[in-house]
Amino acid sequence: MYQHHFISGDAIDLPIGKVVCVGRNYLEHIKELNNDVPKQPLLFIKPSTALCDIQQPIYIPKGHGSCHNELEIAVLIGERLTNSDEKSAKQGILGLGLALDLTLRDVQDQLKADGQPWERAKSFDSSCPMSNFVPVGDIDLERNIQFSMAVNGKLRQQGNSVHMMHSILSLLVNISQTFTLLPGDIVLTGTPKGVGPLEVGDDLDIMLIDHFSVKTKVI
Repeated sequence: MYQHHFISGDAIDLPIGKVVCVGRNYLEHIKELNNDVPKQPLLFIKPSTALCDIQQPIYIPKGHGSCHNELEIAVLIGERLTNSDEKSAKQGILGLGLALDLTLRDVQDQLKADGQPWERAKSFDSSCPMSNFVPVGDIDLERNIQFSMAVNGKLRQQGNSVHMMHSILSLLVNISQTFTLLPGDIVLTGTPKGVGPLEVGDDLDIMLIDHFSVKTKVI
């Protein structure tokens, strides 16, 4: 069963909450999927049952078409945020990590064509493999946060927070003005370009530059 942990391995004594995801926050990713640029942050939610440990083998659902990787900076909320400003939002962050927003792309494309929500493509069990968290005091939110993922030794995604259309703090402010973020919730901040299908047997190397790296496998 999933539990929040720091990169030290210490468990974090917080409940397992919702995962608030931000879509289309990197312009190059918007272009690669030929999507429209949203006028405000595009939000959707994964339930707590979507969370799993990224260090464990990653399960790809069978019989639903292609499942794409979407690597994202993840923000662990440590304090209740309601109608927050950037100062209180910053104080409300407990740690940063990396997550995969696994996406059943064929399912999502059909849902979009039908004008329906994305949950069937985005919110299935174990659709959010999550790393351990770097304590917020050990990472500078104001500087470039770089991350990457290689698949079978070949670089597939490379991101930098400087390329976000909406910064981490502005996202937390925006989200908290719509609904409350609670301790134990996680916010995924969008994926850069380089999404693509994962296959059974793929080896993944995931890195938050200067902080940690994780190796995992698709089953």
